[in-house]
Amino acid sequence: MAKDLKHYPAEKKGQLLELASIDELKEMARQVRRDIIRMLAAANSGHTGGSLGMADIFTALYFRVLKHEPHKFWQNFDRDLVFLSNGHIAPVWYSVLARSGYFPLSELNSLRQVNSYLQGHPTSESKLPGIRIASGSLGQGLSAAIGAALGLRIDGKEGDVFCLMGDGECQEGQIWEAAMSASHYGLGKIIGIVDCNNQQIDGEVHDIMSIEPFADKWRAFGWDVYQCDGNSIEEVISTLQHIKDDTNRLKPSVVLATTLMGKGVHFFEGTMADKSNWHGKPPTKGDAEKALAILSETVYGDF
Repeated sequence: MAKDLKHYPAEKKGQLLELASIDELKEMARQVRRDIIRMLAAANSGHTGGSLGMADIFTALYFRVLKHEPHKFWQNFDRDLVFLSNGHIAPVWYSVLARSGYFPLSELNSLRQVNSYLQGHPTSESKLPGIRIASGSLGQGLSAAIGAALGLRIDGKEGDVFCLMGDGECQEGQIWEAAMSASHYGLGKIIGIVDCNNQQIDGEVHDIMSIEPFADKWRAFGWDVYQCDGNSIEEVISTLQHIKDDTNRLKPSVVLATTLMGKGVHFFEGTMADKSNWHGKPPTKGDAEKALAILSETVYGDF
């Protein structure tokens, strides 16, 4: 059985780390990338490219944008909720959850190990703080987020509901059924973030199944659409904060965030161009050593 951390003592999980400056956030994003490389290399399994590409967005979310209380995750439902639909990029989520106080950093050593609750896709049975549903079956996360938003409305709660998705994932029909539902029910509390890196495991998104005109599709389904550079922490914060500051939102919102798969380590970047396909491949020990040399040590320290 995986360990149950539902009742892990608050003092063991720590308090929310608040980062005041953009420079601090950028350094944390670099540390998150170090965590990802070290976790994947130790496990010798997992998804490198998308996890690295989303480090800036997850850092901006958890250390600046979200209204959340890690040490009260199971008690307080009047806060923002996060759902990761493209669950294969779990390493980046595990890193920011640990770094922001949801569970001990030392647990990052257990990625994909037998009996670990840090599996290759997020699971719910072990009650890992920060994660409410199992995910990774592509196309399903937005439906779950919509259910949560409807539940918050019924209960009179005020939190926003974030759902992170991949652009290749948006080839799934369930995404668009969910998008139609969110608009129909006027779920202004829903904020979708799509990782637009134009990569999926079999090639480039526009070659496998084009999703364009992507922004126009979301607008046609009744969503407010925003676009930003997903590897610019400043742009991510500015875009998401602009949405959150409008407390009278009537439509769901989606941010189409352009990212570079493998961002931060040049030989992981542009994964389809050099045919190495780091989408679903972990770094070797040698790759990890070279990557960590590029991602120099930070003040936050390795786990």
